[in-house]
Amino acid sequence: MSSARSTTPRDSETGDVTAAPRRSTARDLAQIAVFAALIAALTLPGQIPLGFGVPITLQTLGVMLAGAILGARRGTLAVTVYVALGLAGLPILAGGAAGLGILAGPTGGFLVGFIPGVFVIGWLVERFAPKPPFWAIAAASLVGGVLVVYLVGIPWFAVVTGMPVGAAIGVMSPFLIGDVAKAVVTAAVATGVHRAWPGLLTPRAWPWQRREDSPAA
Repeated sequence: MSSARSTTPRDSETGDVTAAPRRSTARDLAQIAVFAALIAALTLPGQIPLGFGVPITLQTLGVMLAGAILGARRGTLAVTVYVALGLAGLPILAGGAAGLGILAGPTGGFLVGFIPGVFVIGWLVERFAPKPPFWAIAAASLVGGVLVVYLVGIPWFAVVTGMPVGAAIGVMSPFLIGDVAKAVVTAAVATGVHRAWPGLLTPRAWPWQRREDSPAA
């Protein structure tokens, strides 16, 4: 008598049994579109120029919220849509800027850095799903929304302006206070959202946990 082979799908990262493979659904697409629009809307209140080509805006807040609420995949798609639309010519970037020419300016690196930044935020927050705590979201927002974005944006800024990297870091330092405040706001908002709707994020295991739980271990 032959034994039946189980066809129950399992999560590719955690090994947990799932109802079906996760695919982009109409709800996912709607959430991606909403957050792309949210980031664009957060640039509308205006900007505070600091005199060296990089203004203070609420763009980064939208990026942090996208990663903290939607997770790595959908958050990255939302930010990618926003960046792509801006580069394609829609005046939705900081200061109403648009077009590929923005990449040649001092803010180009920060715009590009939003994409890996939001992925890191979402990846970290998913490790604490379905109800990530305030401190975890704040830490993830600081790592992805500040550290990662700055690691891309500051060298880019230095190259475009001809500044040494050390001088560019000093020029960017006034942004840190505002970005830390944005991370705190993101954590407060996202914590409330995940408490109200705990199914927004799929729980993910840390890489070392997957290795420990594997049959070979």
